[in-house]
Amino acid sequence: MSELILKGEKAKKASYQLSNISTIIKDNALQAIADELIKNEDKILEANNKDLTNAKEKGISGALLDRLTLNNKRILSMAEGVLQIKSLPDPIGEVISMWKRPNNLTIGQKRVPLGVIGIIYEARPNVTVDAAALCLKAGNAVILRGGSEAIHSNRTIVEIMNEAIIKAGLPEGSIQLIEDTRRETAVEMMKLNKYIDVLIPRGGAGLIQTVVNNSTVPVIETGVGNCHVYVDDECDQEMAEKIVINAKTSRPGVCNAAETLLVSRKIAQEFLPKVLSSLRKLNVEIRGCEEVQKIFPDVVPATEEDWYKEYLDYIIAVKVVDDIDHAIEHINKYGTRHSEAIVTTNYNKSQQFLQEVDAAAVYVNASTRFTDGFEFGFGSEIGISTQKLHARGPMGLKELTTIKYIIFGSGQVR
Repeated sequence: MSELILKGEKAKKASYQLSNISTIIKDNALQAIADELIKNEDKILEANNKDLTNAKEKGISGALLDRLTLNNKRILSMAEGVLQIKSLPDPIGEVISMWKRPNNLTIGQKRVPLGVIGIIYEARPNVTVDAAALCLKAGNAVILRGGSEAIHSNRTIVEIMNEAIIKAGLPEGSIQLIEDTRRETAVEMMKLNKYIDVLIPRGGAGLIQTVVNNSTVPVIETGVGNCHVYVDDECDQEMAEKIVINAKTSRPGVCNAAETLLVSRKIAQEFLPKVLSSLRKLNVEIRGCEEVQKIFPDVVPATEEDWYKEYLDYIIAVKVVDDIDHAIEHINKYGTRHSEAIVTTNYNKSQQFLQEVDAAAVYVNASTRFTDGFEFGFGSEIGISTQKLHARGPMGLKELTTIKYIIFGSGQVR
């Protein structure tokens, strides 16, 4: 019997028990995870160093290496995220609404777990903790399948979490890691309808499309972030520069980083030299349209492909647009429905942008980098959904549940 079948059976069995476990036990398990992550920091870093060494030998560098890297600060942040999830209200068992029919049947909607959630993701060990903690709080079992680059980190983290939750009273099989990182195993996991209720991919466009195109398990599509910042002619230019720099450079390897800057033609001559000089000092490569090339020296000419590109690197595409209508048209054509921002002092324009831009998160005078479960107050998120069915935007606890109809009668027959 394959590793996937064995772990699928364990997960399904655990999911039935998890659906009935009290909030107190789940919260105790989350507290234990947070405590053990901090207590075992050295063990986690030792495993992560093995992954980093292997990654460097394979030529992985830059933003991809940063996503793989753990340190004291990031482990503390992971633990803090778990504690935030612990502090959130338990959604399971919530009765959303009740109504009575003419035949005196009382019908209600009750929030219940999804069951077994499969996560396929790339080289981000923090996802291992975020996904497990969110799934457990929402009463789900989870099967994790990370990339080969992070296998030592993921294996160690899952071992630590499992020891913690079993002592706290959660069933064995609640958190499982697929240790076979071959592509064939990932494809097999996509067909595991008997055991997995929903599959969530987290990673680049290639991974997400592979899962969407091959999975027979229902998929929640997440993540690809070709995010834009539009700087309007009516704006605080100092604020705009800070927002652009933060959105592009604070962590360029994540899905909520800005990939394209759009600037109103009315202020392009004044604003672009300032913001592009600041970006250049931070080693950002500028790929610009013809007008940008005339305004700022040594710009790489932007191609049609650049407007679609999620760089996940120190590269930004820059375009001069006629006005807000032109900006919105560009975003809705080339964007990935993730996160989009406008910088403006004009209220009517801000409302137009909020209304007409088709994205999961739309910002006025703020960086796109805030599209994150932790920043939204969810403790963490399982991913950023860019689709419109079931869930959209950062997916927290409620997005990891479904509903069950409960009906009370007094002998009614039809």
